[in-house]
Amino acid sequence: MEDGDAAAIARAQAGDRDSFRCLVDRHGRSVFRLAYRMTGNEFDAEDVVQETFLRAYRQIASYQSRSSFSTWLYRIAANYALDLMRSKRRHQVRQIDPEPGQPGLFETLEHPEPTPDRAYFSRQIRDRLDSALADLTEQERAAFVMRHFEGLSIEEIGATLDLAESATKNSIFRAVRKLRNALQPLVTPV
Repeated sequence: MEDGDAAAIARAQAGDRDSFRCLVDRHGRSVFRLAYRMTGNEFDAEDVVQETFLRAYRQIASYQSRSSFSTWLYRIAANYALDLMRSKRRHQVRQIDPEPGQPGLFETLEHPEPTPDRAYFSRQIRDRLDSALADLTEQERAAFVMRHFEGLSIEEIGATLDLAESATKNSIFRAVRKLRNALQPLVTPV
């Protein structure tokens, strides 16, 4: 896919809007997934996607392929998502729980029909995990999401978040430790 990106990027840098639209179509879903997992809601994720591609369009002439195009987009998206979350935190508007009737962060995953007790337990885990993810710092959450949901390498995450390799690993480690502590009561036999 990156090979096709190179040609589309070159045409977009020359001013071809249709080529940039092709890049948006190609990468829009993955940018949305990252944004949704970082922000925790669809509205903010759509805002992040829109702003990401607007910024990418404005800066496409400066893209130099030192990293893959998707990593470059992820960096723009992650930075904007972090800024958005910080801004909401400052204004105390950020809502961790979904609106009534809206799916939570992990309710969109497909699953077979569980038994009632299993459904109850799954809901407890989902709620605890959503809460634990919301309690992570923006950097920890971004690093964890990129590593464990998007499957990015430590190097790609570091490049996206502008962190050294050791800081990237440390952010992921802290996030995993906090999530384990939050979920421990649900997996420890009583």
